[in-house]
Amino acid sequence: MRHVAPAREVFDRRVLASPPLSHWAGFAPLIEGEAWPEATGLNALLPDDSDLRFVAQDKALLDDGLHYEQRIANGSIATRPANWHDLFNAFVWLRYPALKRALNARQVAEIARMGPRERSRPQCALTHFDEAGIIVTLPDTAMLAAWDRHDWHALFWTHREAWLRGDARAEVFGHALLEHALTPEKLLVGKALVVIGGADAAATCAEAIARGDVLNDPQELRPLPVSGVPGWHADTADESFYTTAPCFQPVRAGRLYPAALVASPDQASP
Repeated sequence: MRHVAPAREVFDRRVLASPPLSHWAGFAPLIEGEAWPEATGLNALLPDDSDLRFVAQDKALLDDGLHYEQRIANGSIATRPANWHDLFNAFVWLRYPALKRALNARQVAEIARMGPRERSRPQCALTHFDEAGIIVTLPDTAMLAAWDRHDWHALFWTHREAWLRGDARAEVFGHALLEHALTPEKLLVGKALVVIGGADAAATCAEAIARGDVLNDPQELRPLPVSGVPGWHADTADESFYTTAPCFQPVRAGRLYPAALVASPDQASP
């Protein structure tokens, strides 16, 4: 069933005080204001030297016959007016431009290879991360091993203090996942890339995507029950949450995940 986000006039604004949306507090005025931000207002937030612009998606724009990703490569990010999904997409472009550009460059290369009507396995992986992506930083491989076997109790409860201290971190990158977070109490599950150590996991991921080291198949992405991150859901203070909530699924037989990315030396954690 297609997700329908709550209307701007009636959504529960209390969701803005909790992760992941609280991590986007700098954009809160654009979420809470009575009027939807227009493309011109979003463009004012771009760097002065940016070669990209948010452009209202209308018939005239679509009549160019280009693929959405090809328009971005030409400098235009099609943005539907009064649309949560595209508004969050704009926020992600503003915060993670290097990551978004890496995804777009890979998509455009795949379109050139496959044509505009066929989708390759890399395109599916790139889209999954773009829509539902999470960037996870872990301090050590013990937590990764728990994740490998879907031992959610160990990942989130045994290592609870690592999350609360910030040694383990999750950054929601996918704009569809942010849109879903507008619905209170919704149990969120995203698709993660993982970095061991490092101060800037997003930069590590962007570099790996640009090189083609990752996102060549959707199976590379690790499912992460976002609602399990301590403090991200009201029930994370209850140990039983990690063994009873439906978002915590067992690992599928034969399912293997790739190794985590390792931050470059100049991104070592302080």
